[in-house]
Amino acid sequence: MTAADAVRARAGHEPVALGIVLGSGLGGLTAHVEEAVEIPYADLPGFPASGVSGHRGALALGWLGGARVALLAGRAHYYEHGDARAMRAPIETLARLDAEAVLLSNAAGSTRPAMGPGALMAIADHISFSGLNPLIGEVGDRRFVDMGEAYDPALRARLKAIDPDLHEGVYAWFSGPSFETPAEIRAATVLGADAVGMSTVPETILARYFGLRVAGVSVITNLAAGLGAAPLSHAQTKAEADRAAARFEALAMRFAEGFA
Repeated sequence: MTAADAVRARAGHEPVALGIVLGSGLGGLTAHVEEAVEIPYADLPGFPASGVSGHRGALALGWLGGARVALLAGRAHYYEHGDARAMRAPIETLARLDAEAVLLSNAAGSTRPAMGPGALMAIADHISFSGLNPLIGEVGDRRFVDMGEAYDPALRARLKAIDPDLHEGVYAWFSGPSFETPAEIRAATVLGADAVGMSTVPETILARYFGLRVAGVSVITNLAAGLGAAPLSHAQTKAEADRAAARFEALAMRFAEGFA
């Protein structure tokens, strides 16, 4: 039995229109899902166990903004097991459930002082600063995925129409779990990064591999290393994400309406 089969057995066969991956501190969106059926990752074949606080590790299916959605409440990160393919099964399952697109969210540090904690940034492109790729080991020509418009321009325009104050920029993926050094942030800024974090990029690559359109939103929780006075910590990340959660939830609910 595949994970998609297990989901259908518990939540029915109606196709999913949109998948949403919830980053650190953003799991509260599941409370807005109507007629929700929640399935722990442990009950789904191939799904990872997340060992990071703020990531519950459950799949919630139901209705959001009139659309049938599948929410991944928590993710596994490369730094937990040294595996860039950690989210392969969840992303493939969204595709097998007939999702058209996925909205990826994360908590991120900003390289732009004017885009401080509490800001939301639509991801326009990414830099894989780690150099890792979740498609290493795949076979066949399908692995050569075009990433020219990895973050769908039409979906990004829809996000901006919903929230005109939404920033837009490039997200750089570092492997973690240690935070970046000030020198690494300076280097990333020279390369064009507007925000930095420890997730999302492998999921974007996997989503494009499985034919899903991608939209991405970073919730800015801190200024990156060397740009602010406060020491960086995961506790700070979760606290700032909690404070920005209501705005993100409103954005996600309106975004889902476009898939109804």
